[in-house]
Amino acid sequence: MSKLEQILVLDPPNDLKFKGPFTDVVTANLKLKNPSEKKVCFKVKTTAPRRYCVRPNSGIIEPGATLTISVMLQPFDYDPNEKSKHKFMVQAIFAPGTLSDTEALWKDAKPDELMDSKLRCVFELPSENDKVNDVDAPAKSASVLNSSKADGSLPPKPVSAALDDSEKKKVLEECKRLQTEAIKLKEENRQLKDEGLRLRKFQRSEHATTNSRSLIGRESTASSLPSLLVVIAAIFIGFFLGKFIL
Repeated sequence: MSKLEQILVLDPPNDLKFKGPFTDVVTANLKLKNPSEKKVCFKVKTTAPRRYCVRPNSGIIEPGATLTISVMLQPFDYDPNEKSKHKFMVQAIFAPGTLSDTEALWKDAKPDELMDSKLRCVFELPSENDKVNDVDAPAKSASVLNSSKADGSLPPKPVSAALDDSEKKKVLEECKRLQTEAIKLKEENRQLKDEGLRLRKFQRSEHATTNSRSLIGRESTASSLPSLLVVIAAIFIGFFLGKFIL
């Protein structure tokens, strides 16, 4: 039994072109279209799996749908004298009516049920025209700027710059407000300190007054005690003298 013809339509059909420089990741897109009335399972394989990243590398395409595959070539040292031997293969198989496990479907698939297409990888460096265009772009921008200066007309101020000015103004206003609040807080703090000093002085004066009063009381008691003793002694002396005279 002959092998089935590929049902998927590939774009591009034969070559995957990667355009340098290859110092960074280079991506080529591959479109898969399912023109049939059945679901089709697909799988993408390559001869250099370490050099490429394919997303998605497998899946299911609905009837009449198109899916874009991103093939990402990893950075490498490009040698123009070396021809690329990298190849890709797109395998496809009709999905059954009830599909629960795609891995089992691929594992149990018979060779005559598989459909495949092969593509080769082509590496291209930027053309001289592209390089010239890249070099001319800054020169054109500079010439436009110089002509604007010569005419006396400057390019309009970008919106971002205007926004920056308004933001700066808001920041300055906020700083002034914070400085005013800081001055008020400092004044309130000074007033609280003065009030605390007055309270401490008042307490000290009250304590000194109380001590002086108690001292005066003790002194008055001490001063009245000798007088009392003198009176008592005079009474006793008078009593004994009167008794002796009698």
